[in-house]
Amino acid sequence: MFINWALNEIHLKIVYYGPGLSGKTTNLEFIYKKIDPKIRSELVTLKTREERTIFFDFLQLEFGKIQNKIPKFSLYTIPGQSYYAESRKVILNGVDGIVFVADSQKSRMMKNLESLYDLEMNLSEYRITLDQFPWVIQYNKRDLRDIESIETMQDKLNIYRVPHFEAVATNGAGVFATLKSILSTVVSSIQKRKGVSV
Repeated sequence: MFINWALNEIHLKIVYYGPGLSGKTTNLEFIYKKIDPKIRSELVTLKTREERTIFFDFLQLEFGKIQNKIPKFSLYTIPGQSYYAESRKVILNGVDGIVFVADSQKSRMMKNLESLYDLEMNLSEYRITLDQFPWVIQYNKRDLRDIESIETMQDKLNIYRVPHFEAVATNGAGVFATLKSILSTVVSSIQKRKGVSV
């Protein structure tokens, strides 16, 4: 969290985390297309020739007020590929909330677990633990064949029982429910931590 006293703004950072090709960028692209241009900035996307995000997506949303200050939520995604490990760590610096985007395909469960472990290790460098941090899980690609049951995914990935959402990011199903939840979870966390009110 960063407070810009001159502009009376509170800047909050949300990071979409998860394995490569789980749908993190697709989430942000859908949000960008559907949200009123008056309350969002331009979407910055850096991609390789394989159409994978190599650094981050950034979308700044502005709405409502927290203690008479304008909240600005900056949304980022991390590159999921293993060779961008350092980039992931850098992007997490100053994070206020996380959306973990899991791939529902059975063949991708190990990648989900590896990414979740990677998230925990990277957060530990900033002295953050997932058991006391604002985050939610999105189980994406629920429209595909050969997917894990929600019960199995919950058992394997959601050990802290944070809010979870089923999604098909390509058509927007579950995208805004996930976004709403993480934004309200982050605001609630700040209220408790700082004693501020919305």
